[in-house]
Amino acid sequence: MNKSILAALLTSALLLPMAAQAGKPQVTILATGGTIAGSSASKTDTTDYKAGSVGIDTLIAAVPEMAQVAEVKGEQISNTISGDVNDQVLLTLSKRVNQLLNQQGQQGVVITHGTDTLEETAFFLDLTVNSKQPVVMVGSMRPATAISADGPMNLLEAVTLATTKQAENRGTLVVLNDRIGSAFYTSKTNSTTLDTFKATEPGYLGLFVSGQPKFYYSAAQPIDKSFFDVSKLTSLPKVEILYSYQAQDTAMLDAALKNGAKGIIIAGNGNGNVSSNMEAAIGELHKQGIPVVMSTRTGTGYVSTKSFAIGAGFMNPQKSRVLLQLALASGADLPQIATYFDHQR
Repeated sequence: MNKSILAALLTSALLLPMAAQAGKPQVTILATGGTIAGSSASKTDTTDYKAGSVGIDTLIAAVPEMAQVAEVKGEQISNTISGDVNDQVLLTLSKRVNQLLNQQGQQGVVITHGTDTLEETAFFLDLTVNSKQPVVMVGSMRPATAISADGPMNLLEAVTLATTKQAENRGTLVVLNDRIGSAFYTSKTNSTTLDTFKATEPGYLGLFVSGQPKFYYSAAQPIDKSFFDVSKLTSLPKVEILYSYQAQDTAMLDAALKNGAKGIIIAGNGNGNVSSNMEAAIGELHKQGIPVVMSTRTGTGYVSTKSFAIGAGFMNPQKSRVLLQLALASGADLPQIATYFDHQR
């Protein structure tokens, strides 16, 4: 064979992997810690491990299969338990996600997170990221050191979903245990099992089969979804959640207000109900323009409008808190806040 032709063929062969890599979608993983980055001395320990002890570079190196579907980069935003994710982390995540998705070539963003409060961060991003590109929240129920750890497969599926065109225009998504859910509705429903993340009434959006996402429905947005611009915010108003029970007095409500709460969420009985003492006190706050939102401690269901407070609609207490923080930060008054919880009123 002619030496020049052979040289050309060899050069082309060497360039093919580089060209293929250059043509792959770009996905950035923003890491915050949690069980997916957890470790323990015991391979059977799934409850007493140290969360947030493994860095993003180690997580990426542990799943080399991701390089086959995307050009993956990682950034460590924090490395902690999800209960310690604060306003600064939330705002940093939202701003960084919006920045990344405005960069040319960036197909999607994945956020690794502890499962305990994953739904709150996912919901916050769903309301504050303005892009059609996929934003995917992922975590695990077992630490990286456990037998049959679920983190690696969850992470691979999250990156795969972030590269999928069918995942666009669906808002923030949650991926665990092969299931794809909407951040607007998905919640953690079990303390320890792998199939914990569910949207009990609306249902899942899709699932993974042999590593590939399969959707049940075309892209759509929840009816009551709002968008809040947090690009200039450095903090969020303080909002407390109070749990309702029989013969409850107003001590915790008074303490929350004294401690600087600008709004209150009540995890109420049934359809957002409380004791007579609490109802009277909440009614007085409503007259003063202090927002109190009645959600439910039942886990699911619609909470209707009250004469003395705002009904949470389909929002559970933890998501109601996020929505009320954003509404207060935007300067909304009580009637406007009510529409954020249910536009159809």
